[in-house]
Amino acid sequence: MNNEILQHRRRAAVPRGIATAYPTFVSRAENAEIWDVEGNRLIDFAGGIAVLNTGHRHPRIMEAVRQQLDSYTHTAFQILPYAPYVEVCERLVQLAPIKNAKAVLFSTGAEAVENAVKIARAATGRPGVIAFSGGFHGRTAMTTALTGKVSPYKTGFGISPPGIYHVPFPVPQHGTSTEDSLKALDTLFRTDIGPDNTAAIIIEPVQGEGGFHPAPVDLLTKLRGICSRAGIVLIADEIQTGFARTGKMFGVEHSGISPDIMTVAKSMAGGFPLSGVIGRADIMEEAEPGGLGGTYAGNPVSCAAALAVMDVIAEEKLVERANTVGTRIKTRLQEIAKRNDSVPIAALRGPGAMVAFDIVRKEDGQEPDAVAAKRVTQAALDAGLVLLSCGVFGNTIRILNPLTITDDILDEGLDILEVALKTALETED
Repeated sequence: MNNEILQHRRRAAVPRGIATAYPTFVSRAENAEIWDVEGNRLIDFAGGIAVLNTGHRHPRIMEAVRQQLDSYTHTAFQILPYAPYVEVCERLVQLAPIKNAKAVLFSTGAEAVENAVKIARAATGRPGVIAFSGGFHGRTAMTTALTGKVSPYKTGFGISPPGIYHVPFPVPQHGTSTEDSLKALDTLFRTDIGPDNTAAIIIEPVQGEGGFHPAPVDLLTKLRGICSRAGIVLIADEIQTGFARTGKMFGVEHSGISPDIMTVAKSMAGGFPLSGVIGRADIMEEAEPGGLGGTYAGNPVSCAAALAVMDVIAEEKLVERANTVGTRIKTRLQEIAKRNDSVPIAALRGPGAMVAFDIVRKEDGQEPDAVAAKRVTQAALDAGLVLLSCGVFGNTIRILNPLTITDDILDEGLDILEVALKTALETED
């Protein structure tokens, strides 16, 4: 079996609507390393899109899963409940920066966002939801509507559900300030939907797919005040920023504010499907019995994994490790940015180990170069490094290596990245 044969089979059986970054099929993985079906070794700087903060197959997590498999794998919590679900919710409300909180579990990030909106609407009796340009919240009908990017997420899928509005997200290198965002929100309130018809404002503490742009503290503080005064539910989408990635347990903690609701998923269960909504108890209690849930929501195997993940984060001090790893990455990238023998890079950013930079045509960062970014990611893969691009212009390189990565593997990956940046310049058309 090889990659070419599997790619042929994939094209024959899987529709093109689900894209795959690379035609490289995985055989096995361990911590921050992956081997494909042909035996090629890869260093993982993608982490399954921020799912593997604790690395591939962490021994503590795998043991917890094995123990759960020997007991039971499913009953549906709505039929016969089980302790791991309750224990995960107890841990989440203890960790979240929300007082007097309750939590409910689901399977995917999109499910969590959908249900957060449902809860906000039930609590306020209002229909409207405001999101931000460049934000990514999922691929279901509702979450695609919330996502602030047309291609490829909305292309060909018709008109979005009503009641969804967007305002610009502040990105300095794109010429948008916090003041611009707040002015746009004020205009929206005066022209399209009033605060009294707005159930929620949803925001990522650091935009993920949108390009790893941190939400300015001033913006989050102002949004907290606006929502409190108008009775609007403030939702922090922590699906990509949660569980130590940003150098805090949750990304919103950098701002010092307390959201009303948080959505969590991705690294919550170390690769097993699990998501959740954490929120103020008075808000969470507004949904009627039976209004929340799902057949697989809060699967016991995933819950066992999540409990182990939270233990690993605490015991291995991964919050602190994220800051150490992030500093190491940024220091190296700052050195590379001073060179003139690679494609120009600009706007190095991101808290903790949620690091990104832009590939540009000029060193001043004014001209995005998505084509060169693709050359960088392909050159990296060819040399043994899994790397992802993102951003509204497709020119951002994001780094999401496991927080458990060893220093030598991290440095090896950064060596490959440096070579890839040089190769991308050499192969420029």
